[in-house]
Amino acid sequence: MNKVTTQWLTCLVVACLCVAPTVALAQASKTVLGPTNPDLYYGAEALLAGDGEEGVRLTLLGVKRAANARDRRTGLSNLCAGYIMLEQYNTALSYCDEVLAEHDAHWRALSNRALAYLKLGRLEEAERDLDLAEAISPNSRTVKIVRS
Repeated sequence: MNKVTTQWLTCLVVACLCVAPTVALAQASKTVLGPTNPDLYYGAEALLAGDGEEGVRLTLLGVKRAANARDRRTGLSNLCAGYIMLEQYNTALSYCDEVLAEHDAHWRALSNRALAYLKLGRLEEAERDLDLAEAISPNSRTVKIVRS
């Protein structure tokens, strides 16, 4: 893969990432600021920085510790994006499929899966996922980039 293609793919995967939320928790007079799931948060940060291996490693840990379904789906979607970054497209598909089995209207997972399908030459499946993602999030820049 040439350098321009690699850079384009990295930018696209980064655009598809969902960063785990940061929250403030108040207890009496003590306030704690920071991510609710540090492994998911730092895994997403590593993926955004282009470090697919570290991002996937941390995100796998974060998914195991996910406190709720939303964090779990965010982590699984990030794993899909991370494995695309690592050019392990079939593994990426399995994580996207897992997100979509739990929540079929997760447009980021649909967009990520479409990108994996494109890289595997499965154009009809990619088109179907892009159509669904656009129906859910018609103004998504990420979906438009994958389609182009």
